[in-house]
Amino acid sequence: MTTQDPNYPAATGPVVVAMLTYKRPDDLAEAIPQILQHTAAARPPAVLMVIDNDPAGSAADAVGAFADDGVRYVNETTPGIAAARNRAIDEVAADSLLIFIDDDERPCEGWLDLMLATYGRFQSAAVVGPVVSEYEIEPEEWIRVGRFFDRRRLPTGTEVDVAATNNLLLDLSQVHQLSLRFDEKFGQSGGSDTLFTRQLVRRGGAMIWCDEAVVIDKVPAGRLTRRWVLHRAFRSGNSWVRTSLALEASAWARLVVRLKATGIGGVRIAGGLSRVVLGLVTRSTGSRVRGIRTMARGGGMAAGAVGYVYQEYRRKAAVTPEPITAPKDTAVHRAAG
Repeated sequence: MTTQDPNYPAATGPVVVAMLTYKRPDDLAEAIPQILQHTAAARPPAVLMVIDNDPAGSAADAVGAFADDGVRYVNETTPGIAAARNRAIDEVAADSLLIFIDDDERPCEGWLDLMLATYGRFQSAAVVGPVVSEYEIEPEEWIRVGRFFDRRRLPTGTEVDVAATNNLLLDLSQVHQLSLRFDEKFGQSGGSDTLFTRQLVRRGGAMIWCDEAVVIDKVPAGRLTRRWVLHRAFRSGNSWVRTSLALEASAWARLVVRLKATGIGGVRIAGGLSRVVLGLVTRSTGSRVRGIRTMARGGGMAAGAVGYVYQEYRRKAAVTPEPITAPKDTAVHRAAG
């Protein structure tokens, strides 16, 4: 199925691929040419827009090298990925199709075409594609058997109720109708995409899986450590509870969420510990490591239930007392409706 499929809606507005970045010029230099191959092949051609979340505008030169190819540069100076995601929504027409992809990801053959075709078939508020990890260095056995970077794969057409923005298409006309924004309280902790997509489904929007539209996640060596993967497992549990609390309007419903999260977190900790013991007895590294991973996620849930917020993306304060002046946006224009 291609974008020429008769099910693809002729009245749909511009197609914009949004890549968010923060101090990764080398990734941009590699990723942008690959994305441009997909945007140029779309009919009509799509637009690539890079949202730089560095107040100093450090990505301006890297993106500017592709200005003649129509790549748009936007500098969002408010720290946090949620603000950058909202800026992407604000920068394009309300009837656009907006596709998020990360700057450390590389799309496989047919990626954009497949995402658009699935949208055309289902007319859903969102389309989600899979992310497959590729490592900068071979991970140690402890991380490999722990399956820390394994992600779900589902049949195309499956409805899902939560997703990340690392391979996500949004129909902005439906997003606006559902009054959706990324919550900037989650900008430093992560989880704003989890909350956004859970709200989308809860408010009546459909989110459809497209299993063929694969992107490759380039995992750097710095993330292939025991400390990093366990902190990510803890943050995952912590964010899930925080987004669950944010979904509830009443104090009573939030109390129920806290009690359930405390119970489930405790069960995960106990179950994970049992698995660790079993792994020690049977000398199974896989069982032991997956038990530790379960304990970390359970600990994050229990911590979230009592109000602890794990700030995974917290930035260090600037050392200079001088205010940072962000460069003016270059080649930034709202896509025509």
